[in-house]
Amino acid sequence: MAKNKSQIAAGSGYSDSLDDKKKHARKIARGLARLFPEPECALIHDSPFQLLVATILSAQCTDERVNATTPTLFKKYPTAEKLAASKQEDVEKIVYPLGFFRAKATNIRKMALAITEEHNGAIPRTLKELVALPGVGRKTANVVLGTAFGIPSGVVVDTHVKRICNIFGLTTSKNPEIIERDLMEVLPKKEWIDFSHRVILHGRATCVARRPRCTECSLLKICPRIGLKPLVE
Repeated sequence: MAKNKSQIAAGSGYSDSLDDKKKHARKIARGLARLFPEPECALIHDSPFQLLVATILSAQCTDERVNATTPTLFKKYPTAEKLAASKQEDVEKIVYPLGFFRAKATNIRKMALAITEEHNGAIPRTLKELVALPGVGRKTANVVLGTAFGIPSGVVVDTHVKRICNIFGLTTSKNPEIIERDLMEVLPKKEWIDFSHRVILHGRATCVARRPRCTECSLLKICPRIGLKPLVE
């Protein structure tokens, strides 16, 4: 994506070189850490299994809606074994408010069956094993490994991360896989897990999609604001 210099904040230190991007990424990560020192996953869960289910259900749906639905689901099916033994129509009724309810019900039931039959009811702790499960892609696997087990397998790229990391100048892509690769290249591995949580929180609090509140943002001096209209002086 071409950079319009008039859209880049003065003094942000933005540069296209890899070394400078790494320095820039570290500044952004430190700034976000000051804003959100102890970020938490927005999906409410009590176990790795529940987190996996909730993350699958969150596709094309808000976390708030998922959190409103999963208590009923988890009360009836608290383990992989119980969900694997469920009836499709019963699960569909519960997850109906989340959209794509038939596909989501099918995916979490098949996932639970695979967990029960292939992993003795335990959630796998490798990316390869997780993405082999029904309904589980790389993003979902990264969420579970990072949040449930503290394993930095990659960087979670959701809509907030996709949008804001372009504004930050950490990527020029709209493709989640390329964005993740770009972020893994410029961020220290120790930042991979919390960085996404912090960007999501920042996107909800200040860097909102419809109208980013840049003048209120503590990151303004280091944010190149790529793709945004120049601030009115």
